[in-house]
Amino acid sequence: MNFLQILNTVAPVFVLIGSGVFLRLLGWLKAEADPSLLKIGVNVLFPALIADTVLGNPLLARANDLWLPPLLGFVLVLVSLGVLALLLLPLRLPSDTFRAGIVSAGIQNYGYLVIPLVEALYDRETLGVLFMHNLGVEMAMWSLVIAILSGARGKGILRHIFNVPVIAIILSGLLNLFHGQEWLPAFFRKSMHLLGQAAIPVALLLTGATLWDLFHQRTEGRVPVAGLSVALLARLALLPLLFLIVARFLPMPPALQRILVLQAAMPAAMMPAVLCRHYNSDARFSLQIILMTTLVGLVTIPLWLRFGLHWVGISLGN
Repeated sequence: MNFLQILNTVAPVFVLIGSGVFLRLLGWLKAEADPSLLKIGVNVLFPALIADTVLGNPLLARANDLWLPPLLGFVLVLVSLGVLALLLLPLRLPSDTFRAGIVSAGIQNYGYLVIPLVEALYDRETLGVLFMHNLGVEMAMWSLVIAILSGARGKGILRHIFNVPVIAIILSGLLNLFHGQEWLPAFFRKSMHLLGQAAIPVALLLTGATLWDLFHQRTEGRVPVAGLSVALLARLALLPLLFLIVARFLPMPPALQRILVLQAAMPAAMMPAVLCRHYNSDARFSLQIILMTTLVGLVTIPLWLRFGLHWVGISLGN
């Protein structure tokens, strides 16, 4: 695929995000509705999408297929956080800014941006592999990131790790091992499919509306230019190379290679900004990283995808 073909694949994601901005500007998607839509998305639509793509998935039909994707998801986040810590440490940033920079640039957008790209570039079986990979990222998010921001341990972390999407991934994976798609009622599968179809459009509209709110949020203080530059360099250049090196040289199924290529191209995730605000870290710095990597991502995502697909040696037909 050339750059324009990949850009055409990526563009609808940003169109939906832009639609969320437009709906917020028109006042049709009010901020008061965000918590309800988010709760429905996380606890109903997203688990339905997980069940729809994991149940009956031949790429996840054996127990051996279930352990490597989440392990890689967790380890790559761990390494990414370590890389950011090493890069930001010499800048002697304030403690709250240092922690915010680590977690914000160290976590790639592993859900709402990458899911529609998997569906557009590959197939729904590969999407199921993405969800197993994301199980490890979620566990890293709610353990390592929380520990960095707050020093929390034990029950507080476990409560966050076992959220509804994580439980849906685990249950769907186990049901798939026992051929659950064969004995679950057909209406249940159809219902999961219909609900799952709404998950990503709703999530991307909310993402656009939230980004607009963050863009207009008034903040005080100077922008830590050096820290922001290092964070952007890490998220958009160094960490993508790390992901692609792992995808090329570590033995793994082709579907997991495809996932890592897409993960390499992703900008920063949005959840760390929420966590930074909650744990009194520098949410302003976190928002700057998220907004900049997302905006620049319109250009860098197609570039990294084209390079990654070629260098790792996989094609859309694999």
